[in-house]
Amino acid sequence: MRPKLYALAALGVCFAGPAAAQAYDPNYPVCMQVYGGTLTPEYIDCSFTSLPQCQASASGRPASCTVNPFYAGPKPAPRSRVHRRRNHAD
Repeated sequence: MRPKLYALAALGVCFAGPAAAQAYDPNYPVCMQVYGGTLTPEYIDCSFTSLPQCQASASGRPASCTVNPFYAGPKPAPRSRVHRRRNHAD
């Protein structure tokens, strides 16, 4: 029974495709998707701060620019602490 189970597990590993991680960087609002050809891979580059910046990089390439669906937005400014002094009347 075990050899059949091992053979089935090995067969499953052989037919499983590679796992892909999330390609979207939540720190940038715009992504460029570059379409692959026969010799080049397809990839997503999320390192743009505006659509015109992305479109300038995508110009002349098989690529398109989209809004990043995982953009987290600007980071909030750290809260400053207000120090209040107490006046002690003696």
